[in-house]
Amino acid sequence: MSTDTRYEHIELNDDGVPMISGTTMKVVELVLDHLAYGWSPAELHLQYPHLTLGMVHSALAYYWDHQQEIDEDIERRLKKVEEYKKKFGEPPALAKLRAHKHA
Repeated sequence: MSTDTRYEHIELNDDGVPMISGTTMKVVELVLDHLAYGWSPAELHLQYPHLTLGMVHSALAYYWDHQQEIDEDIERRLKKVEEYKKKFGEPPALAKLRAHKHA
């Protein structure tokens, strides 16, 4: 069961995670692409054609209104990745890709 928010295309899932309504995409996932690649709303829409431009704008508006909370979530995710890297090392597939790139 999800909870509506005051953002037309954004809802909170059972764990309180902001999601784009009618999809399995978390707001933070779209925000990460926006931040990492500098993609505009139009470019995000091109990259994710299953999202309407209104959905993209709602997700970004949600982010800007909840920036500290979502930035903290992003930081937690990055720390978790680093913990996994230390614990399990580099995935074999990534090592193969790096070797192929330098060959």
